[in-house]
Amino acid sequence: MRYCILFLFIISYSTLQAQVKVDLKKFNNKNGVTAVVNGNILSVSWPAGKSKTGKLVFDLATNQPLFKSLELQDKSKSHQVASGLDPAFVLNVGKRNLEPRKGWNIFFDKVPVRRFKSFSIDFKKHSAAVSSVGTRTVITIDSLKAPGFTGTLEITVYNGSPLMNIAAVMSTDVDSTAILYDAALISKTKAWEKVGWSDVHEQMQSMKPAFNDTATALEVKYRSIIGENSNGSVAVFPAPHQYFYPLDEAFNLKFVWAGNHYRGLIDGYGIGIRQDLFGDRRFVPWFNAPPSTKQRLNFFVLLSTGNSSQALDEVKKFTNNDRFAELPGYKTMASHFHNEFVMNVIMKGKPVPEVPGFMKVFERTGIDIVHLGEFHYTAHPTGPDSLRLKELKALFDMCERFSSKEFLLLPGEEPNEFLGGHWMQLFPHPVYWIMSRKEGMPFVSNDPTYGKVYRVANADEMLDLLKKENGLAWTAHPRLKGSTGYPDEYKSEPFFKSEHFLGAAWKAMPADLSLSFLGKRVLDLMDDMNNWGDRKKVLAEADLFTIEPENEMYAHLNINYLKLDKLPDYKKGWPSVVDALQKGKFFSSTGEVLIPEFTVDGKSSGEEILVEEKSTTVTFKLKWTFPMNYAEIVSGDGKNVYRERITLEDTHPFGEQTFKKSINLKGRTWVRLEAWDIAANGAFTQAVWIE
Repeated sequence: MRYCILFLFIISYSTLQAQVKVDLKKFNNKNGVTAVVNGNILSVSWPAGKSKTGKLVFDLATNQPLFKSLELQDKSKSHQVASGLDPAFVLNVGKRNLEPRKGWNIFFDKVPVRRFKSFSIDFKKHSAAVSSVGTRTVITIDSLKAPGFTGTLEITVYNGSPLMNIAAVMSTDVDSTAILYDAALISKTKAWEKVGWSDVHEQMQSMKPAFNDTATALEVKYRSIIGENSNGSVAVFPAPHQYFYPLDEAFNLKFVWAGNHYRGLIDGYGIGIRQDLFGDRRFVPWFNAPPSTKQRLNFFVLLSTGNSSQALDEVKKFTNNDRFAELPGYKTMASHFHNEFVMNVIMKGKPVPEVPGFMKVFERTGIDIVHLGEFHYTAHPTGPDSLRLKELKALFDMCERFSSKEFLLLPGEEPNEFLGGHWMQLFPHPVYWIMSRKEGMPFVSNDPTYGKVYRVANADEMLDLLKKENGLAWTAHPRLKGSTGYPDEYKSEPFFKSEHFLGAAWKAMPADLSLSFLGKRVLDLMDDMNNWGDRKKVLAEADLFTIEPENEMYAHLNINYLKLDKLPDYKKGWPSVVDALQKGKFFSSTGEVLIPEFTVDGKSSGEEILVEEKSTTVTFKLKWTFPMNYAEIVSGDGKNVYRERITLEDTHPFGEQTFKKSINLKGRTWVRLEAWDIAANGAFTQAVWIE
């Protein structure tokens, strides 16, 4: 019997100590990266920018922390900024209700009100591989498991930066699945002397970790949590937009955490990112996880030789300090905000602050022009006429009051009458109009107090109003929410074909972590509309309600860069804004990727070219913060869509470059550009039209 026990002990010990095979076939050291295997120790070093070298030492032995050490070498000095760490993931699995919309394009779902489960993802070190992908190096370790899910761990380092991405790449065969995830770096020993973060007032805070601490969720600015010791710091943060699935409210839901035994699922002291399972308590759709898709449950880590404040300063650069960067020749415009300041404050006679919270947000984020969506089921759009006109007057006065030489606040609504679905409206000046007309009342009349007043009764009159006042309308959240089925259902209607119907609006919803880009729903629609032949445009929309400084605004915002030399004066109207939108003289972005230039044979978006030769030259300039992933030249022939991908895996962080590409556009009717970085941040242009 004792020989059997001894035999089993020897077998178990041998299994624990067995060397994990490391595949280096796809690795090369031509880009300055080294990968060295010594038993179960794998060391990967890479050029981390500014005379720095990053080094990860992996321990592939069973029951040992994966990260034996994380080091940053500054010239000749080596700083071990952390040691004895493991990545950890909590996977929350719920059921997607696909029935109401017959597919994955859904927002009106409340996943956490139904039964869901949470699991700690189990990690076993069975095998490893190191591969070179441009200037990136990917370390893949098998395997990861959770009930219904399998996958691998991927760690990616990027030449030119002490940045790394850690991802649990997971798949399921179960249909109708929705997921959320939390993630962290954890330690069974004292890894950090201090944990730091920025509070919502942008003041650094810290605490000393202790192993009797219960894990605490923290309300922070910049979505980051930092572990610090005497040698440096490790910052943990999510992708700035991709991690935040769509909600009506951009509330700060304490997206980071620190402490021990997180949710009773993770053993050890950790610093990490998290989601509130119940979101904003309205519609809470989580992330789509269709069968067989590779869901990247990922987070970023930045190594620093400085303290937590200095590390955070480096993190903030990736989002331009949560601000939309200035670009010569352009003005930034954000659209679709249901702040309801008019109805909740002004019409109730409450004191109006000199600088309301929503104005602080817009100023802080570098937005030049804001297009509102007031009176969203809160006011009297169809009358009584006296109330409707008072509300409009209050809206116009508020916009004039808060507009200045540096900022333009534009009145706007989401009328949702006459046309079908939901839609937004923008006039080049204040226009008084009522969304109904009593019998015997004229379409337009002159009011002694308000001047010209329109009363609209149907779609034809709405189009007539847009024409007379040179206004624009477009589909809000197309093919989703209250616009499910639109604009497809009215694409043959006269109002849609009019130049006064701009097209549609883009927002990253629904969310799917298997995609390398955001907003597939509307990008597909954009290509469909281009093929329909009516030369429509797509602008980015925020579609948010409460706008306050303490909210997590940046994660949920997007922006349009309009080709404008100067900001219009509110009192003189803003026809230049309407004109830039109508002519397609803009690109849209999440903020981290910019497209300052895009031409096809010398013509920019919104313009027309004649293609006679087989070779057409597409020229574009990109500026970025995170390393780029790819750019794509998208074109169509009225029926099919074609994609020409340009891989940008050789780019470093914080760059700009002009690209030229010869492409055959013979037989095509339009062409546009989009570009995406490693965090799924991106930008897209409007189309250049082809005769």
